[in-house]
Amino acid sequence: MSKVGFIGLGIMGVPMAANILKGGHQLFAHSHKPVSAELKDLGAIECASGREVAQQADIVIIMVPDTPNVASVLFDEGGVAEGLSPGKIVVDMSSISPIETKQFALRINALDCAYLDAPVSGGEVGARAGSLTIMVGGPQEAFDTVRPLFELMGKNITLVGGNGDGQTTKVANQIIVALNIEAVGEALLFASRMGADAAKVRQALMGGFAASRILEVHGERMIKRTFDPGFRIELHQKDLNLALSSARALGVSLPNTATAQELFNSCAAHGGKAWDHSALVRALELMANYEIGAPVPQ
Repeated sequence: MSKVGFIGLGIMGVPMAANILKGGHQLFAHSHKPVSAELKDLGAIECASGREVAQQADIVIIMVPDTPNVASVLFDEGGVAEGLSPGKIVVDMSSISPIETKQFALRINALDCAYLDAPVSGGEVGARAGSLTIMVGGPQEAFDTVRPLFELMGKNITLVGGNGDGQTTKVANQIIVALNIEAVGEALLFASRMGADAAKVRQALMGGFAASRILEVHGERMIKRTFDPGFRIELHQKDLNLALSSARALGVSLPNTATAQELFNSCAAHGGKAWDHSALVRALELMANYEIGAPVPQ
């Protein structure tokens, strides 16, 4: 049994923490709001600060929205860094800047502690099922120590390389996901506007080379108009901003990523920052003045 800290109990964090508790580990939890009854019933111990979590736990997991949040959790007064002692491991499972991640790792390493960046893919469904994809950057020894915990939360677990490489992989993942959502949205919008049954078009495409997880899950959301998150548009905007700002610093052009970001921006401008990211299709529908599944204008 490991002593595990968990900071950040949102849509993803709660089920991830629950799976660790169900795996038989002791869990010390802290979040900006009270720890849920679900986790307390499973045995979670609520802590008053990140410092207290780090004092109690040998492995501290962080799952918060963005780079400034991770910096605050780690290094603000009362933060994790103040409670660390040599030999402990910090695991950031948030999706944040690869560049900043490398700096965070150096500061934690200076305290004689290991650092892993281990962002995830799979959304709330994957978090609850314990089937997340986990992309890890950091030293092999720390990875081997934490791997049993990763296996409670995910299925496809890969040590990609050194610190920052996990976050780089997640940014690449978010580029692929955004562009696939956009492609599925265009295809289903085109098919529906042509007068075809979008649900049957999707069913047919699932048997061919166009089949994908995005077509399966988000294609269905587009057809059924179920845009509750899931994974919020504002979070995908954040991830694509990481891609575009990093690419700009490298002198790399990501033209289709920029287009996908503009479509997310359009959704946010129409009040949709909290919609599921599959709702990117709504920006396409606005430009077409037509909604998937609506009667075809005569």
